[in-house]
Amino acid sequence: MYNSKIIGLGKYVPENVVTNHDLSKVMDTNDAWITERTGIKERRWVKEGDGNTTTTMGVKAAKIAIERAGIDKDDIDFIVFATLSPDYYFPGPGVEVQHALDIKTVGALDVRNQCSGFVYALSVADQFIKTGMYKNILVIGSELQSKALDKTTRGRGISVIFGDGAGAAILTREEDNSKGILSTHLHAQGKFADALILKEPAMGTRWVNEIIADNNPDEAGYFPYMDGQFVFKNAVVRFSEVINEGLEKNNLQKEDINLLIPHQANLRIAQFIQRKFNLSDNQVFNNIQKYGNTTAASIIIALTEAWEEGEIKENDTVVLAAFGSGFTWGSVIIKW
Repeated sequence: MYNSKIIGLGKYVPENVVTNHDLSKVMDTNDAWITERTGIKERRWVKEGDGNTTTTMGVKAAKIAIERAGIDKDDIDFIVFATLSPDYYFPGPGVEVQHALDIKTVGALDVRNQCSGFVYALSVADQFIKTGMYKNILVIGSELQSKALDKTTRGRGISVIFGDGAGAAILTREEDNSKGILSTHLHAQGKFADALILKEPAMGTRWVNEIIADNNPDEAGYFPYMDGQFVFKNAVVRFSEVINEGLEKNNLQKEDINLLIPHQANLRIAQFIQRKFNLSDNQVFNNIQKYGNTTAASIIIALTEAWEEGEIKENDTVVLAAFGSGFTWGSVIIKW
């Protein structure tokens, strides 16, 4: 069996910067309130007419990753696209990327695991490469969330958190089993699905004609809902468990971590995990301050930025970890 390794990384975020001060103009909030609770100072939101969609942002990130990988687009054997905000209910954005990049008729898979989306997508790609089925896989995490947020005081607890953006990685075969992705670990607990949820539109339980007939723009069900304290309490536990699971699988200790890149959900969660594992500031990479929570895109944007800034070096042990809606959570252990 092969290992898989990342040979190309790319990211794209919209040019439009939305600061906490900007949000205070449209809802009852302020910079101190947002910063204290989330650590976020600004985020990127698409602007009307800028041409950005979930797919186009993913394509922009993918082009950078492909160029950095030093391969041709037609060397790609498979596409995995993680998002909670596809351009259409169906088809998914994976096939749109295949068409936009003019890649031959390779398979395209969409992953809907929200904040854990990129970790799940990476795990799927890793398994395809490990078995020898595919050689080069394009993995994308992309989100356009700003258009679906309740930008009023009622929705401030959620809408101040989320941002738009995309990241991409190229995975290929690695014959040295001591290098590349060493292991991935995935979990879910649907018991708590209602703690972080978007109820409408709910195809399969409420169809389009019912939603139109009962259309009420003030209905909270049309916007994301989160039980913030409950999510936080579960996140810090599951983050710790799944990181330890990955370390134990590979006979590693927390002291062996060169860089931890957590899903950028809330800076306070990342800081809690940092303290629990006794990691220095140089061992944890956070960029939620600049981009907010970009959900399935957050880890790949952060991984790309860490690599661009020289924070990741050859033979480093890099740990990715995520927790989010579902509940779903997971980790990835990489020897760079």
